[in-house]
Amino acid sequence: MRNKMMKPILILILLFFATSSSSQNNKPKENSKPFVLGSIEEIQSKVLSEKRILNIYLPEGYQQNDTITYPVIYLLDGSADEDFIHVVGLFQFNSFSWINRVPKSIVVGIANVDRKRDFTYQTTIEADQKRYATAGKSANFISFLEKELQPYIEKKYKTNDSKTIIGQSLGGLLATEILLQKPNLFNKYIIISPSLWWDNGSLLRQNSVIYQENFNKKIDIYIGVGKEGLAPSEIPHVMEVDGNLLTEKLKSSKSKTVTVNFDYLPQEDHATITHQAIFNALRILYPMATEK
Repeated sequence: MRNKMMKPILILILLFFATSSSSQNNKPKENSKPFVLGSIEEIQSKVLSEKRILNIYLPEGYQQNDTITYPVIYLLDGSADEDFIHVVGLFQFNSFSWINRVPKSIVVGIANVDRKRDFTYQTTIEADQKRYATAGKSANFISFLEKELQPYIEKKYKTNDSKTIIGQSLGGLLATEILLQKPNLFNKYIIISPSLWWDNGSLLRQNSVIYQENFNKKIDIYIGVGKEGLAPSEIPHVMEVDGNLLTEKLKSSKSKTVTVNFDYLPQEDHATITHQAIFNALRILYPMATEK
């Protein structure tokens, strides 16, 4: 009888010590420390009347007291739970000395507050006006980029004249709007799966200085689309077709300083395209690797 009672007690004792040991093994070791990818900063915007969160990545070797300056990558949808982490990884990887595809760069991830508000201009489509009640304030966001964010980054960090914007979906729509209305804001435009269906494709019909012969700023454009399918619009639009139409119109520019690259990724869709498209864009827009 006594042996029968002792057996479950021994099992409980063994379980206690096993759990205790496992718990101790899971505790952080004294010599562990956080893995830091970048810094989180806050900027007060007068234009937007709100604070905005920035995620900043500085490349390996960045020193405030030397004379080296760096290109800046402005990433829309730049929250930690959006595209910041994997895009930083692409730039870090491609700037390794044994790859040397892109120069070491500062990445500025702009976290979202209301992307439909910030990334869209006014639409004439009544159904979209009702569906997206806060939409149509992209002019304010572009002003924020031009008058507040870029000066803030250029004052605080060691930047050069190279500025790239990356936008996907509605972010691609905004990047296209900037390209057509204020092309001098950036040197390189990485436009992925742009939502050109907005306002029944009115950007595709918009005139721009970028189409004129006397436009002489060097601009490199990458447009990537996947197997996108129909856009979420009442008036039918096929997103990859719209991307192709934008490419053809940009290629018709009389300017000799505008370069356009179209990339069709049929194995990717609207949800999966971003990472692969940016990887491809870096290979196309920075031909350093093929020149080694």
